Amino acid sequence: MCSASLRRGQVADYSEDCVCRTPRTFVVCEFYAKLSAFRACLTGFMLPLSPSLLTTLAAACLYAAATLYQGSRLATGAKANKRLLVTLGVLAVLAHSASLFTHLLTPIGLGLDFFSAASLIAAAVIALTLLACSRIPVENLLILLFPLGAATVLLAQFAPAGTVQIIDEAPGILAHILLSILAYGMFTIAVFQALLLLVQDHQLKHKHPSGLIRNFPPLQTMESLLFGFLWAGWTLLSLSLISGWLFVDNLFAQHLVHKTLLACLAWIVFSVLLWGRNRLGWRGHKAIRWTLAGFCLLMLAYFGSKLVREYILHI
Repeated sequence: MCSASLRRGQVADYSEDCVCRTPRTFVVCEFYAKLSAFRACLTGFMLPLSPSLLTTLAAACLYAAATLYQGSRLATGAKANKRLLVTLGVLAVLAHSASLFTHLLTPIGLGLDFFSAASLIAAAVIALTLLACSRIPVENLLILLFPLGAATVLLAQFAPAGTVQIIDEAPGILAHILLSILAYGMFTIAVFQALLLLVQDHQLKHKHPSGLIRNFPPLQTMESLLFGFLWAGWTLLSLSLISGWLFVDNLFAQHLVHKTLLACLAWIVFSVLLWGRNRLGWRGHKAIRWTLAGFCLLMLAYFGSKLVREYILHI
């Protein structure tokens, strides 16, 4: 019975079913019994792994692999293979998006809690940067954005959710949310570009450029890219504010007034910066300071208010 069972590939509890008449058959039966127990334990361990957890871990691993690859190349002063880097990034964003899909969509609407919102914006930022890589030299930004993607996708999966209000899926509201996310994404790219520009300017002035900086485009090109992202972000933020006025019932309701005021202040800061660039030729450290100030206001408008409402006030 034992040998017949083994031919059929039945990994069952052979310690009970098999009558082992020789030391050799006893060893074989004992081996399959242990194998059966191991498979049962493995199956029991794998069952709790939800699809969202698998895609989350896949995204985090891909982001980590891309970061290590690009970092190792930049540290030695060599350029990373752009095609390989973008491929890793695209796969990571796809896994990231699949993970977000399970977190955001609920049977009654869109559940956009604090960490899911951060993860969604990070995915949008990385996707926009990967898309821009085909036209402009911004792949160096990915060395900062990939770790951001890994951190946010893991936080969205494992961090405890706050008090979440389900969002109505009316087309106007969804358009407002999409424009807001794209605006945050563009300004996030602009801020990372500003930080790299600051590091590049500092190292060039002190005449000790590192391997990372040696792979950057010229300073003037980096600055032009910064203002390109700022113009795109300003346009999207303007459309977001307009859509809010059109589709949100009361932008100055108690739970929205601080968000509205801070977003409007951020819009004014970026407007002044772009005006100063065109009229007064603002550049360098002044442009970077205004960029960081506007971004801080914008982040307070959304993430600051969301953090307080979900984790402190629980509303």
